Amino acid sequence: MSQSLELLLIQVLMPDNDARRQAEEQIKRLAKDPQVVPALIHHLRTAKTPNVRQLAAVILRRKITGHWAKLSSQIRQLVKSSLIESITVEHSPLVRRASANVVSIIAKYAVPAGEWPELFPFLFQCSQSVQEDHREVALILFSSLTETVGDTFQAHFADLQSLLLKCLQDETSTRVRVAALKAVGSFLEFTSAGADVVKFREFIPSILNVSRQCLANGEEDVASIAFEIFDELIESPAPLGDSVGSIVQFSLEVCSSKKLETNTRHQAIQLISWLAKYKSNALKKNKLVVPILQVMCPLLAEAAEEDEEDEDSDLASDRAAAEVIDTMAVNLPKLVFPPILEFASLSIQQVNPKYREASATALGVVSEGCFELMKDKMEPILHIVLGALRDQEQMVRGAASFALGQFAEYLQPEITSHYEIILPCILNSLDDASDGVKEKSYYALAAFCENMGEEILPFLDPLMGRLLATLQNSPRNLQETCMSAIGSVATAAEQAFVPYAERVLELMKIFMVLTNDEDLCSRARATELVGIVAMAVGRMRMEPILPAFIEAAISGFSLEFSELREYTHGFFSNVAEMMDDGFAQYLPHVVPLAFSSCNLDDGSALDIDDSDDDENLNGFGGISSDEDAHDEPRVRNISIRTGVLDEKAAATQAIGMFALHTKSSYAPYLEESLKILVKHSSYFHEDVRLQAITALKHMVTAAQEVYQGHNDGPTKAREVLDTVMKICIKTMNDDDDKEVVAQACLNVADIIKDCGYMAIEPYMHELVAATLLLLQEKSACQQAESDSDDDDTSHDEVLMDAVSDLLPAYAKSMGPHFGPVFAKLFEPLMKFARASRPPQDRTMVVACLAEVAQEMGAPIGSYVNVQISFEIPIPCFVLI
Repeated sequence: MSQSLELLLIQVLMPDNDARRQAEEQIKRLAKDPQVVPALIHHLRTAKTPNVRQLAAVILRRKITGHWAKLSSQIRQLVKSSLIESITVEHSPLVRRASANVVSIIAKYAVPAGEWPELFPFLFQCSQSVQEDHREVALILFSSLTETVGDTFQAHFADLQSLLLKCLQDETSTRVRVAALKAVGSFLEFTSAGADVVKFREFIPSILNVSRQCLANGEEDVASIAFEIFDELIESPAPLGDSVGSIVQFSLEVCSSKKLETNTRHQAIQLISWLAKYKSNALKKNKLVVPILQVMCPLLAEAAEEDEEDEDSDLASDRAAAEVIDTMAVNLPKLVFPPILEFASLSIQQVNPKYREASATALGVVSEGCFELMKDKMEPILHIVLGALRDQEQMVRGAASFALGQFAEYLQPEITSHYEIILPCILNSLDDASDGVKEKSYYALAAFCENMGEEILPFLDPLMGRLLATLQNSPRNLQETCMSAIGSVATAAEQAFVPYAERVLELMKIFMVLTNDEDLCSRARATELVGIVAMAVGRMRMEPILPAFIEAAISGFSLEFSELREYTHGFFSNVAEMMDDGFAQYLPHVVPLAFSSCNLDDGSALDIDDSDDDENLNGFGGISSDEDAHDEPRVRNISIRTGVLDEKAAATQAIGMFALHTKSSYAPYLEESLKILVKHSSYFHEDVRLQAITALKHMVTAAQEVYQGHNDGPTKAREVLDTVMKICIKTMNDDDDKEVVAQACLNVADIIKDCGYMAIEPYMHELVAATLLLLQEKSACQQAESDSDDDDTSHDEVLMDAVSDLLPAYAKSMGPHFGPVFAKLFEPLMKFARASRPPQDRTMVVACLAEVAQEMGAPIGSYVNVQISFEIPIPCFVLI
């Protein structure tokens, strides 16, 4: 075999395509025999040309897994020693690397079995060789071995860290430093123990030095490894210590350099976003917020200097900078808002329109995080944004429309009080010459109207005239945004929307039968809008015409479009709420659809990298990719199809709404629904968990109706209640999302209200413990980042409002018997009444005390003399 194989290897490397294909086919046949392994080893050691030796190693790498167990111990030893020899004496870097790849594959089987004890000592010896080539290939092998035998390195971890640090500082070889950088990335990705991760902090100065050298030499792909390493360090719970300053400085240098590739700069900006998300207190402690904003804010104005193609790219610097500013605003609002307002005030006066655009954009992106601070500065903020809405440049007007939409979402209710000046401005911008500005203006209109009530009535006729005209004579993207705006108007106007409902519904019929792929987003929006209009006009007007819309909605499930299914589940939820028990007739048609969406595959997608530099280098990949290859591909990235998640969340919500509104008619579906919701209550994504927790409360309501009058009814209803209570308590303690935990608290309060104390008595001890943990801010969802030594008093207002609702619920169900329980909760509650706390905290405490006093009665007297440092009046009945 050896002689014929040599000729075939040479033939594969020939330029003649036909000859090469014939050789590849013959090698594939020969490679099915285990004896191909010693033959390939022979050519790896003896072939005269490096290309043939490299090709032998490449084929060996692909075939060794399938043949290793069939080889005798003598042949195995020959293979191992030959590979070590190749790595040690081979002159060609490509052949050495190809041999190292084979070592990594064999090690996966030989090292755990104790068949290669000399491998690690050899690598340590090789990494300290005077020869640069040896040091480099040893580090390359250390990197690749983490993927196959990483667990085995645990015993050598301290020695490996010392070795890697030494190689990062190698003064004689850039190649060794780069290989060490890659090895550090591999080991850090494998390392999970916080104590081990902390040890990598001392590598940071050397990593930065190597990265700067690589950038100076044009090796941006290598420097990007540093960002991957820093990503791992940042996401680890281990603190970064003083190194955060040098990491930020390096990142700012990179993202400010227009000479670098867009992808490299984006990595630098993204790293700062991770720091703001995971290590925000470290940025605060090291006074890095203002230096970061001084770079990020000008980046908002950079896109005009890039190519047109880059402006729409997800990697564009302005978009990435906006993400950083948004994340910082959410986590550090008090430090972010003053410099942002200053930047916006100055930039709106700039001649360069990109800076005027950046002014409005900056105010828009910080509105979620800085909402409390912005509410106190509404006049200067609106002066900037409404002025930008009248700017001569469309990019500035578009940014202003976007900002108004953000304000409408996050600055409630204060922003709505300015409707008399804002709404006419938005109406004017609907006639803008630019479709892009129009689309953003419809978004702003939709967001603004959603939170209006009767204030919208004077604007209703001109609004609907404009919206209906747009709906009939605009491109699809504008029509979709227009539908969203009509939905918001209908929600705000309620019965006043009735005169416009018929025309809107007639138009929606047209959209709800579209089947072309490019029209399905519009169909989804139309389906959603019909549900919203139905809620606004009510059952009496909708019930006669509803069947046609239900039929069209159900038919959409055959089109295999996740977003349409998501919006259709929302439509069914709205219709169930409007129809109440009248929706029961549709349950056999819609519940199976909801179950189907709930049981969809999660949609995980693996980005597989089965390429090999050695194989593709000389065009001989064909031999090594046949059906007999057993190598496991490398997973580069895992992504989730968010459409599937949104569909699952909508379907989960629908199940709860069906049960709540049809009650006893939901009996045939109750058991299966409960199974799905229990499963989804521990789902990996918080949106699905939130809907599951909400729906579980509705299962309790439905179960009480379903089992009423049954012989074993009380027992079965109790089983449902027990299941839901256990999940709620577990969620309160263990879930890491504040909104999900808040919903669990609301569930418990509602169950107490509906079912009374006897229903929750068996769980009272666990409930009090969970409530105490939340008041002490020690539950899983309240864990602060580990590198913070600040006494950060910030918390989620929605969460603590929900927690504070529990105490009055306990008091109402227990009366005076709540006294001993309240004694445990009183001091932790009073922490929120300190003068240093924000006003909404102290208001929360006053409201909670007032309700508890009213329900608990006499035992509240023992708390009358407690001195509380309120800056707001306490209702007198609290002290009765």
